[in-house]
Amino acid sequence: MNRVYVCSCFGVTEKQVKDHAAAGACTPRQIASACKAGTDCGSCVRRIQAILGRGNCPRRELLDQGMPALASEADTVAELGEAA
Repeated sequence: MNRVYVCSCFGVTEKQVKDHAAAGACTPRQIASACKAGTDCGSCVRRIQAILGRGNCPRRELLDQGMPALASEADTVAELGEAA
């Protein structure tokens, strides 16, 4: 199996970053929240930015409207709404 590591500090692969991006992570900060990549030495942040691309976020519209872009964030917002 050929694995391309993006973050050697936490063993995060390019495929994992792409999977998190497909799930809605549009920024390096959101990738960091999902898998810790970029939170230790920081040398992988530029690579993560390159993988994410500029403006290619499928959920950018949600972010621009102040809505949560990640599925886990949307679930939390929905749960808070139901509790109110």
